[in-house]
Amino acid sequence: MPSWQQTSDELLMKTKLSILTLAVITLFSWAFVGCNSPKPYRTCEGIIWSTTYHVTYASNALLDDSIRTVMQQVDHSVSAFNPRSIISAINRNDTSAVADTILRRVFEESIRINRFSHGAFDPTVGPLVDLWGFGPSNATHSDSIQAPSKAAIDSVLMLVGMADCELLSDGHVRKKHPGTQFNFSAIAKGYACDLVAAMLERNGVENYMVEIGGEINVKGESQMGQQWRVMIDAPIPSTDSIIHTGTAIIRLTDDGVATSGNYRNFHKTDVGTVGHTISPVTGHPVTTRVLSVTILAPDCITADALATACMVMPMDSARAMLNDIPEAAGLFVTTDSDGLWELHPTRGFPLLER
Repeated sequence: MPSWQQTSDELLMKTKLSILTLAVITLFSWAFVGCNSPKPYRTCEGIIWSTTYHVTYASNALLDDSIRTVMQQVDHSVSAFNPRSIISAINRNDTSAVADTILRRVFEESIRINRFSHGAFDPTVGPLVDLWGFGPSNATHSDSIQAPSKAAIDSVLMLVGMADCELLSDGHVRKKHPGTQFNFSAIAKGYACDLVAAMLERNGVENYMVEIGGEINVKGESQMGQQWRVMIDAPIPSTDSIIHTGTAIIRLTDDGVATSGNYRNFHKTDVGTVGHTISPVTGHPVTTRVLSVTILAPDCITADALATACMVMPMDSARAMLNDIPEAAGLFVTTDSDGLWELHPTRGFPLLER
């Protein structure tokens, strides 16, 4: 039989081999395309700490449960509103309470920003926050209270002073006074953003936006293949923390962002309307023409603390402080004599889009 002639069995065998080869090539082609195709963007959202959270991330894996677990860990560590948290136990002078890694990081950053701001940022202001009806003891969450007396304010001021507190090497906290109370609300959400971001990165996520109560950590690109567009809230007085109106937009790639203001958390008292930012120096709610401050920093824990400090300080002093911190920048929103908003960006703040 000539060499070019083949039996039907040989033809059948070669046909099967060709089909098998094609199947293998197709399988590897699909695997290659799958590995290099864009990862889907997912969204995880909900409510925590009486505010909302929204997390957008690009990942083949669903990480929603891990996101919620991180926030629960922060709540268990540093939430003064959780009676079972570590910081609540420390506030009760429970000597068995020892700082975990979350509380240690929050405490150390609080000390750092307290020094930078010359005491303007002070988590031991908690008893004063409580006294003015903004703390966890205000169980009724009333929007109308009676202003505390001068004697009550002076008495509580004796307990305030982050600079007089210390985190010991064994994890115990030495307080200024047994009555000293910590409230890390002005820094905890920012750190929660950072921890969620770190968890996403450990799982291979390169593009994400983490937002908790207005504090934000972003990296990479949005679904549009562009920088993340972050809206800066307009300082419109409201007790509704869910509805937002923008005054400007900035584009970011790898930043922590935090905004502080009195326009969404305030009480009516017998001496007028007061905001939730309490001065650790005077013991009174801060009165300033600054309506809000937005801070950019490499991480959200720093941005969150600095935003609160800037709301407590006079604007000129706050701007001077930011100029001494090369990695931070800020945007101050004030009103002019006609009630119109004025925007005051510091050096290094991104271009504003209206």
